[in-house]
Amino acid sequence: MKSGPRLLRLLVVAAALVTSSALAQTEIPKVFSPVTAEFDHERREVMIPMRDGVKLRAVVVIPAGATQAPIILSRTPYGSKKPTTQSSSPHAAMVLPLADEQLLEAGYIRVYQDVRGRFDSEGDYVMTLPLRGELNRRKVDHATDTYDTIEWLLKNVEGNNGRVGLAGVSYGGWLTLMGLVDPHPALKAAVPMYPMVDGWIGDDFYHNGAFRQTMLEWIYGMGAHKSGDHEVPYGYRDLYEAFLSAGSAEAMARRYKADQLPTWRKVVDNPAYNAFWRGQAVQDILATRPLRVPVLVVHGLFDQEDNFGGIAAYRSLEAKDTDNTRVHLVVGPWNHGQSQREGSELGALKWNADTSLWFRENVLLPFWNLHLKGETPASPIPPVLAFDTGHRKWHSFQSWPADGAVSTTRLHLQPDGGLRVAEPDAAARPYAEYVSDPAKPVPYRVRPVVPMYHADSTWGRWLVDDQRPFADRTDVLVFVTEPLTEALSISGEVAATLFASTTGTDADWVVKLIDVFPPEVRSNPELGGYQLMVSADILRGRYRESLEHPKPSEPGVVAPYRVRMPEANHTFLPGHRIMVQVQSSWFPLYDRNPQTFVENIAKAEPVNYRSATHRIWLAPGQASYVELPVVGTRNLIRTR
Repeated sequence: MKSGPRLLRLLVVAAALVTSSALAQTEIPKVFSPVTAEFDHERREVMIPMRDGVKLRAVVVIPAGATQAPIILSRTPYGSKKPTTQSSSPHAAMVLPLADEQLLEAGYIRVYQDVRGRFDSEGDYVMTLPLRGELNRRKVDHATDTYDTIEWLLKNVEGNNGRVGLAGVSYGGWLTLMGLVDPHPALKAAVPMYPMVDGWIGDDFYHNGAFRQTMLEWIYGMGAHKSGDHEVPYGYRDLYEAFLSAGSAEAMARRYKADQLPTWRKVVDNPAYNAFWRGQAVQDILATRPLRVPVLVVHGLFDQEDNFGGIAAYRSLEAKDTDNTRVHLVVGPWNHGQSQREGSELGALKWNADTSLWFRENVLLPFWNLHLKGETPASPIPPVLAFDTGHRKWHSFQSWPADGAVSTTRLHLQPDGGLRVAEPDAAARPYAEYVSDPAKPVPYRVRPVVPMYHADSTWGRWLVDDQRPFADRTDVLVFVTEPLTEALSISGEVAATLFASTTGTDADWVVKLIDVFPPEVRSNPELGGYQLMVSADILRGRYRESLEHPKPSEPGVVAPYRVRMPEANHTFLPGHRIMVQVQSSWFPLYDRNPQTFVENIAKAEPVNYRSATHRIWLAPGQASYVELPVVGTRNLIRTR
């Protein structure tokens, strides 16, 4: 009788053990194949070996039943899986980016690849790895990696026609240009878009020697981990306050230990245009290489990140295009990369059509089809296609700018605040002056200045921000024409020459060319009185005489400072006015000039920052002016 309860207990324990064992077994099968019979594509993840044994991850999307299909390759440091998401949809259009839709419909094979050292690719990552040579003693670079990737794809992706195109945006645009150095014979076309070309002259890291300190955010994300998923823990919503409280750019980096990142060190420790920057200037590299591949360069007139590189690369390539048929330039009304997204508007500006979609359907796809399929386009692809951001229309040209029908017109800054062709007359006070206080720098946009990659950031449209909030500051000079009676079109490079003096020993000079809209605009009331930047940039004064060897300013001595500004393609319409604003800080986009000469401004100490009085001279023989590339020969700017 005593054994009965014991036996029962044993049976209960045994049953519990059986149940526990069953629950412990995995419910995920070792092999599971989803239904793919209805898929219109095949998605593969592959590891492609390079010549040094390193394998690079790539995602290949192949249309179902592909035969004689061209391949378009994009190499990226931002993750090949991001633009090739494993969607539950059987349709490739839901797997790839919007910009690839036309390619899918045309039956192209699409490939995205992680560069070495990023995400799932093997090897070491080096920011914009230089070509083999003085700055890169390895046996490989992005040119060889592109070559090896194309070779592997041709042999291992069935259904291809032996022709490959190379395309990319920003860093990917730079990688595309690298692929043009000793290109694979199967590379038949390339489309670099908004490419990083010269990080010191006018792209990501410096503009005319002024350090773009907000690139800390990008450097941190790229350099802290190969997955790029780290963000600067600012602890501030307003970057104006964050950078101002830190002091120098180096102090800001030190606050978050970003000063330990090799990329930060390379960028910050090379403040002048030395061998480090010159050796990577892509426009100069391309100038030494033969033109072997047809190229279509895409440039954005409102590119807030790389507004120098596209046209600089185009000029180097175009110089070798003897019959003007192999190198094309598209200049669109876009911010950074916007041709690959929706493009019917930018900020308050509306273009009356999706300019990006039109470009992809009517220019980009025909370019690919011509060179990768041998299909003649319905209309010839013009050498240059440029959007006029005033008239809001596309125009075709045989060259840039505007078929050479451009004359440089000087608009002189006037003592009365005017802006006219004629040099100013002798005046009792032949200058305009302002006090530049590093403790209260001019913001580059209305505060709060949200981090670039913040969820609600509008970083992408800051170049079209209304400039009225800054025109009222006492440390911003304003010069403006009378309302125009006729339209005035400009096409090409804008520049300014300031005859200036300072009570300090260094200074920055910011010049903005602005289209002032009439007080009321019926079609778009938001634009009533709007002040639209057409072109604007900064010059670090220490580089006035030499980009490599900085030199202090002599207090009180007048000297010319030439400010190179981005290219424009714009018509100032009747009733509009042309304005120029001059200032000496653009914060926190650029680090503050302490206005006392120090070896490296990014490392300036608090004691170095001092107020200074700057004078812009407006006298005969020392008349400051802005240079406009005016289309046509008529003088349409009225003088009083």
